[in-house]
Amino acid sequence: MPPRSTRPADKFDDEDYPAYTMGRAAEMLGTTPAFLRALGEHRLITPLRSGGGHRRYSRYQLRIAARARELVDRGTPVEAACRIVVLEDQLEEAQRLNDQYRRTATVPNPPTTE
Repeated sequence: MPPRSTRPADKFDDEDYPAYTMGRAAEMLGTTPAFLRALGEHRLITPLRSGGGHRRYSRYQLRIAARARELVDRGTPVEAACRIVVLEDQLEEAQRLNDQYRRTATVPNPPTTE
């Protein structure tokens, strides 16, 4: 029997696989489809589209949307919440890169043989 290259479950293990419909995503987040559309309008998340044109969301996008919802629930306007989430993501990436550069800089160079 030839080995299978990918199992169907692998797609659902993928953080970026658009597995959730708008209705299911809204239900999981405890929000409305209109909220998800607003996040798309403010370019926080861009759902993929099914063959029929329906929005599909990944687990990664749902985590981003959940963070925006936390901010909105605390009284932050949607547009500002989207900007905050983007800035938080950029800060996290910058800190990750800084840590990586520090680790690289602290590793001594091997002695050269001349």
